[in-house]
Parts: sequence; C-alpha cells; structure tokens
Amino acid sequence: MLTIEEIMETIKMVQDENLDIRTITMGISLRDCADSNHRAACQKIYDKVTRLAGSLVKTGDDIAREYGMPIVNKRISVTPIALVAEAGNVDHYYAYAEALDNAAAEVGVNFIGGFSALVHKGFTGGDARLIKSIPRALSSTERVCASVNVATTRAGINMDAINMVSRVIKETAELTAEKDSIGCAKLVVFANVPEDNPFMAGAFHGIGEPDCVINTGVSGPGVVKSAIKKAGPVDLGTLSETIKKTAFKITRMGELVGRTAADRLGVPFGIVDVSLAPTPAIGDSVAEILEEMGLERCGAFGSTAALALLNDAVKKGGAMASSHVGGLSGAFIPVSEDAGMISAVDDGALTLEKLEAMTAVCSVGLDMVAVPGDTPAETIAAIIADEAAIGVFNNKTTAVRIIPAAGKKLGDRVEFGGLLGHAPIMEVNGFSAKKLVRRGGRIPAPIHSLRN
Repeated sequence: MLTIEEIMETIKMVQDENLDIRTITMGISLRDCADSNHRAACQKIYDKVTRLAGSLVKTGDDIAREYGMPIVNKRISVTPIALVAEAGNVDHYYAYAEALDNAAAEVGVNFIGGFSALVHKGFTGGDARLIKSIPRALSSTERVCASVNVATTRAGINMDAINMVSRVIKETAELTAEKDSIGCAKLVVFANVPEDNPFMAGAFHGIGEPDCVINTGVSGPGVVKSAIKKAGPVDLGTLSETIKKTAFKITRMGELVGRTAADRLGVPFGIVDVSLAPTPAIGDSVAEILEEMGLERCGAFGSTAALALLNDAVKKGGAMASSHVGGLSGAFIPVSEDAGMISAVDDGALTLEKLEAMTAVCSVGLDMVAVPGDTPAETIAAIIADEAAIGVFNNKTTAVRIIPAAGKKLGDRVEFGGLLGHAPIMEVNGFSAKKLVRRGGRIPAPIHSLRN
C-alpha cells in the first residue's frame, strides 16, 4: 500500500523532475505469420498486429490519466522479420516493412521495431535479404525501426556482417539526406542483444518470448539528479545508496503501470526496463547527473567512473524493487537526445573516443552520434567493431546508432525534432582501419565464453 507521503513524492517527481514512463511496448510473435506467399504473410502480419495492439494506445492513455503518470510512448516490437519473411519467395522485404508501417499507423503507435536480423555467427539467405532491404525500408516508412545483432560473447564478432551493415548505414543516410539522414536514427547495430528490450530503435520480440507480452521502460534522469543534489557532499558509497533508493521508487511505478496495462489488455506482463533514458528537455539529462555528481563537464576524466557508479546503482535499485527487471536497464548516453551531452560536445569536453570509453560501463553504446557524411564505410565498420569488442569481451550489451549525415561536415548540426533531438557533427579520427576490417571473417569468442 502506498502512503500519502509516497504519493506526494511521486507527484513531485512528475511535475518538477520529468519522471515518466518512457514506453509501454507490446511484443508480438509473428512466427505464425510466415507464408510461402509473401503477400499472404504481409496480410497476416497486419491482421495480427492490429488485432492484438488495437487497444494499446487507448489503454496507455487511460492509465496515464488515472495515475497522473505521463506515458510518453506506446510502441510495438515483433519477431525479427528475417525469420518470418524467409519463407516467402522474394528477393527483398520492402512489402514486410510496409505492412508493419501500415499496422503501426492503424493502431496509433509511433514506432514498431523488429525489421531485424540476428547474424552474430553467420547469415541465412533471409538474413542477407533483410539487411540489404534496410535502406529502402527505413527511407520509405515512418514508423519502422531496424536492428542487426553482429556479435555475442559466445559466438565472437562477425566482421562480414559489420562490413555489410556499415555500407547499409551509408546508403540509408543518402536515401534520407533531405531529413538529415534520419533513417540512420532508426537502425541499431548490437552485440549481445537482449530479447526483451522495450526501447526503440533496437526493440524486437525475441524467439524465447510468449506470443504476446507487455514490457515497460521507465525513465527518470531528472529525479536522480534532484536526489543527488539534495544529498549534498556525501561520500561515493552514500551517493550510490541515494541513487539506488531513487531507482527503487521509479521501478515500482514502472511495474505498476506495466502490470495494469497487461491486465487490461489480457496479455502477460514481461519486464520493466529500468533505464535512465534522457530527452532533449533541460533537466532530463544523464550528462547533468554526472555533473551533479562532481564533474565540471561530462567527458572530463572521471566520467567513466561516475557513469559506472550510476549504472550499477540504478540496476541494484531496480532489482530490489522488482523480480522482473530486464531489457537493458541502466543509463543511456545518446548524444542527440540529451541536452547535457550536446552541450558537452559543443564545449569540446566530450569526444567520440571518450564516449567509447564510457560505453564500457553504461547500458548500450555509441548512441545517436552524428558524424560527417563523408566518413568512409570502413571507418564506420571499425567503430562498430570496437563497440562490439567492448560488449563481447565484457559480456554485456553494446550497440551503435551512428548517423553519417549526408552533406554535413564538422561544425554542422542535424535536426530531427521530438525525442530524437538534434546533435552537432562530431569529429572522427581520420586514420584508416580499411585493411583490418576488409580482412572479414569472424573474431573468435573470448576464452571466458567457455563456461560449460
């Protein structure tokens, strides 16, 4: 039972500190939609998504009004389309992307994730066709998001897949050049991808999941920053406890909303992803949390240590509050979606190299970073390979969402609007890794992957 004090505290978090439920994401299995006739498969996909998610948006809006808790996004994730479309005898998967987009529009969600392939150890024909279809799929749809898993700790790093995806990223940037290459903002390249992530653009419905499930993603950078400020000049152990207790409160609200939504929609509740996901709004920034902890500027020496403390405390607080914490859970550091990160880049405090170091201890990786449009595909492949190596050798999820903005150069900016925000073009090391990445093949799994 919640006390009056706890209720008033939550109201303050919502009104003054930007607390929200970032997303309710319905995961839907499309495995029963596979058909040798791709048109029939697309119709099955549209029918199943609209049937199961038809009340998702209304349910979320109703709960938001009843609880006084903003629910920013209602989204859908589906079975990786490479698995579903492979039964169809077609050379490309544009029709599947169109079916997903139409279904998402019909039910009113802003994004649908799952135009995805899992190729960490090799390709099937369907995997290759899906990856090659990504540029046109993302440039011709509004709501479809894509992801590719190129590495796992158990399998190693598939450099052939990374090379293919780097070229896909470049092509996607060119096809959406008139919108500052926004198509790349809807494409994530993963290592050790989780199957229950509710956050876009990397969400898909894993093969170990039930037919339909509700996952929630909470967010509260402003709440955590406020708690740290109130704590004052305490030692780092006490600071960790402060963050942990705050994450506990945020997680309880996320699970309450998720379970209520699942009950009303008649589907199982899955997980609550306890991630500090920032927005471009002032006061809703992970970078500002790190600065409140004591950094003059995010990106200064000490940023990785501060982020490690933050990420660990958030996970511990979430695990205390719920037995169903999953997804990514921790702290996101997307540049374009975080006002403090943008400011740090503008001031020269935060570079790609420092961001890469910070990804060793955060939830994901190099996220929503914009680079010059003439950045070679081989350099993008090397950036992805570095992130994959951090994930594989540290047994954690890492990812890259990079925007080589067509026609843009250092000093320019990209403008996406909404939660995707805006970002300065960041400098990229000009020395080449072409000979390395063109070797192809697979970087073997680390010795500590042999755990059986």
